Amino acid sequence: MSAEVQAYRDGGVGRIVLDRPRAINSLTHDMITAVRAALEGWAADDAVRAVVLTGTGERGLCAGADIRALHDDAKAGGAGARAFFRAEYRLNALIARYPKPYLAVMDGITMGGGVGLSAHGSVRIVTERSVVAMPETRIGLVPDVGGSRLLARAPGECGTHLGLTSGSMGPGDALFCGFADHFVPSAEIPGLLDALTRDTDLTAAGVTAAVAERATAAPPAALAAQREWIDACYAADTVEEIVERLFARGLPEAKEAAEQLLGNAPTAVKVTLAALRRARALPSLEAVLDQEYRVSCHALTTPDLVEGIRAQVVDKDRNPRWSPADPARVTAADVERFFAPREGDELGLA
Repeated sequence: MSAEVQAYRDGGVGRIVLDRPRAINSLTHDMITAVRAALEGWAADDAVRAVVLTGTGERGLCAGADIRALHDDAKAGGAGARAFFRAEYRLNALIARYPKPYLAVMDGITMGGGVGLSAHGSVRIVTERSVVAMPETRIGLVPDVGGSRLLARAPGECGTHLGLTSGSMGPGDALFCGFADHFVPSAEIPGLLDALTRDTDLTAAGVTAAVAERATAAPPAALAAQREWIDACYAADTVEEIVERLFARGLPEAKEAAEQLLGNAPTAVKVTLAALRRARALPSLEAVLDQEYRVSCHALTTPDLVEGIRAQVVDKDRNPRWSPADPARVTAADVERFFAPREGDELGLA
């Protein structure tokens, strides 16, 4: 077990509390192992009838993986990172198929690996403080933890827009895009959790009813109002054509999206577009996770991942030197290599 995960029973509820607040509860391999151990133990424990995931601190549920550790391991060959991805993606699949109600409180920052721990649950709550994102292209990675499936299933091309730009969602957009189910004001969360520990009906219907008592109307979804230009621009077959359509649209929001996209790692952006289109055709979350494992492991062998983390987190100069720096120089063969089967090292969930 990890000292950075609290796992305990409170009434009929199994509580998982991510407890690394100074790092916005960013995930280590030990934390992944601890969460899985708790879930596996409670699955066969009749005294635990529902699970609740929260995070300590005021900043968020989870900012994702510990990318500084990912940076260091990638420089050393990536064996630890591959083991982390394998454990993390298997945990994502376990959460999605968990036999008991699994309620995730996505309060504050919930990004990357935090989305993987929460958005595959059966009851997903956002608050007015929620900031939900899959920002991987900003650091030379591609949306993972099942995030490519969530983005691919968002309305129209909204998920493509979010994935390529590393855009973030407020609570309204998270609900609109299918990353969350209920909006509950943050002030109501302590009362909700207390009520659940005293509730005798912890079935899926009972948990949902308890949440519904405190849920209110969410703020408007900004993406819903922008569907027309998002769908028209991101339906293009290539990144180059998407950028061309965005600039030609003549809208400040579209121009900003193009500039954000062009600031991200060109290879990661092109691979993300391919991954999302392929995820739409894959039959299950497990099949998507298998694809993501291949993609993420290949990303460890490219210079962009180390460089992106260096620029964003290590040196914080926000000036990554991508290789190549121009999307036009990323070939179809470059993209295809990310999806190649890994002999002797497949995730094998599907």
